[in-house]
Amino acid sequence: MSGTEMKLVVVGAAGRMGQTVIRTINAMPGAQLFAAVERPGSAFIGRDAGEIAGLGPIGVAISDKPLEAFVEAEGVLDFTSPAASVEFAGLAAQARIVHVIGTTGCSSGDDEKIKAAARHARIVKSGNMSLGVNLLGVLTEQAARALGPADWDIEILEMHHKHKVDAPSGTALLLGEAAAKGRGIDLASQSVRVRDGHTGARVAGTIGFATLRGGSVIGEHSVILAGEGEQVTLSHSATDRSIFARGAVTAALWARGQKPGLYSMLDVLGLS
Repeated sequence: MSGTEMKLVVVGAAGRMGQTVIRTINAMPGAQLFAAVERPGSAFIGRDAGEIAGLGPIGVAISDKPLEAFVEAEGVLDFTSPAASVEFAGLAAQARIVHVIGTTGCSSGDDEKIKAAARHARIVKSGNMSLGVNLLGVLTEQAARALGPADWDIEILEMHHKHKVDAPSGTALLLGEAAAKGRGIDLASQSVRVRDGHTGARVAGTIGFATLRGGSVIGEHSVILAGEGEQVTLSHSATDRSIFARGAVTAALWARGQKPGLYSMLDVLGLS
């Protein structure tokens, strides 16, 4: 291994995304799997991370000691859970390394703690790590700005596999935030998440969300701008989880040269 390869830790290493990230690091130049971490009590502790990810043995055993791994590494890739990501952000701040967070479902309180950790860590956090979705966010903001609320209603439709636990998806919220920014409104107060029963007419200027769950769908997202007699749809389809993993590794390599702070994929891609 050359000394220039970035030493990366994968947390949640035995999960679906963890395994994908391990395979991606293995295939991408400039990155090296330095350590793999799972939660205490996991049946995977001590197993070879490469074997779990289907690569065969690579000599990296899965541990349950994140801080020990972080202090020797340069970055951590994290697609876990909100509580775990907050904990890892604190540890990344102690170790003063890069922390890439692809976890979704974080509360505003979680986000505040992550922001505090970014005083010492270089944190890249995004509801979606793919290039295509982040470009879609930029286009959504432009469209929402160009097509005003008096004549155009915005609805965001998403579908994911049946195992996904948060709704709307982090990507749908990323797109909603982009639309709200284009309109100059606050998404939290102007979004409609649930429609059931006699709802009355649609309130002008609001941004609606619809959530579908089923099968093995990796991620489908559409932003629908509906006007009188016409409709504009911007959409993205993810057919392979590795797009998120490649984005995360790219983000880590980019953040290696940045000052401590909280960044998004738009910063990484030069779209901000």
